[in-house]
Amino acid sequence: MKKFYYILLVVLTVVYFSSCEDEKYLSSPNAQLKFSTDTVMFDTVFTSIGSTTEHLKVYNPYDQKVLISSVRLSGGDNSNFRLNINGVMANEILDLEIDAHDSIYIFVEVTVDPNGQNLPMVVKDSIEFVTNMNFQDIDLLAWGQDFKLVKDEIIKKSTSWTNEKPYLVYNYAVVDSTATLTIEPGTKVYFHKDAGLYVWGKLVANGTFEKPIVMQGDRLEDVYADVPDQWNGLLLYSGSYKNEMNFVEIRNANIGLQVGTMEHSGYASLKLSNSKIQNMAYAGIFAMKSEIKADNCLITNCGFYLTALIGGSYEFHHSTLANYWGKYTNKVRTSPSLVVSNVLILSEDNTFTKDLNKATFANCIITGDVNHGNELELGQSGKANFACKFDHCILQVADTFKTSNSSRFIDILKGKDPKFIDPYEGYNFELDTLSPAKDAGKVDYARLFPIDLKSNNRLNDNGPDLGAYERIEKKK
Repeated sequence: MKKFYYILLVVLTVVYFSSCEDEKYLSSPNAQLKFSTDTVMFDTVFTSIGSTTEHLKVYNPYDQKVLISSVRLSGGDNSNFRLNINGVMANEILDLEIDAHDSIYIFVEVTVDPNGQNLPMVVKDSIEFVTNMNFQDIDLLAWGQDFKLVKDEIIKKSTSWTNEKPYLVYNYAVVDSTATLTIEPGTKVYFHKDAGLYVWGKLVANGTFEKPIVMQGDRLEDVYADVPDQWNGLLLYSGSYKNEMNFVEIRNANIGLQVGTMEHSGYASLKLSNSKIQNMAYAGIFAMKSEIKADNCLITNCGFYLTALIGGSYEFHHSTLANYWGKYTNKVRTSPSLVVSNVLILSEDNTFTKDLNKATFANCIITGDVNHGNELELGQSGKANFACKFDHCILQVADTFKTSNSSRFIDILKGKDPKFIDPYEGYNFELDTLSPAKDAGKVDYARLFPIDLKSNNRLNDNGPDLGAYERIEKKK
């Protein structure tokens, strides 16, 4: 029996030491971890709000396990950064092992404290690693932006938003019916998810070519630069008159600009000039029984409609409507870029009908890549007036689309590719040198709006170009 226990003890001892050998860690003092990057970098982050999560991947390149004695955030709990180390929320972890030829993730978040200045600030820290007494570190770097917070605010008296600091709208900002909101040139207004600007009174947003007014979502990382549906959009209620928007850029909302509301009496009116409305989940402009005068406007890349006009009175001059949606979804777009109608069908038993007294598009481009080829839809009910005119325009429509009515379609370039410089990747909707839109505009309209969206003069060459941009050829 003793001999049996002796043999068993020997066997267990061998197994134990074999097991220890299997668990043996790399002991070399020259051990070096590998990293996916040498700096974890954040784009501009709003102060005190937080950021998206960035990550760092840590590799063990060796044939043996590595035991990391310490992984820690250099600034500790007082740092602006926070770590999730291999699934554990902590700013320091001891004795962390990585299997041979394996890796772990470290996720990093940052919050930037306000400093009271309208300047990007740099926030730095590092992640420190100690392996076999060998020290390595990875830099953490973030730029922060101080702002003025507008949260659940009803503006009851006339107010100006200045360009001293950007504005961040949480939930909503409402302009009361007795108030005017004036937005100064160069002002940036950022909107948190589902936030919006809602105007019962009056909006005066007059930027300049050098200092445009920007309205967009509050995610400023590069990956969000052209992602739609980050905020609700701008709504001018029926009863909101004489609104002005000049050199305004609206980006990445659900509906960029809604003008007029079906359920309220009266109408809304807007003068829209030199403005860009881009990357909306639903529509760039959605207008009902209202008045819009628009010139030098660029409206691009929306999930359904670039512009939908239901009843009312509208004039668009020298504007480019170009829909190359599709980058953000696998769905094929079937809705046209432009809808002009005097009826809105809400359901089988519910339709909204309103006189369309005017819808004029002059020296414009209406185009896109919809699968059936028609980027224009005219919806007409005999129960209301329907007056529309397309004068000197490129219309991307199918061969079967009738443009023979000479009072409605005048000098139309039907189905022509406008040949933009780079509409898909660079979002450059200026005209290529071979564009059929060159010199194809009517001079009478160009005289009304002689300066294009880039401050070029339309009247200095052989003829005005269609759309918002005048092609300026370089002199040889």
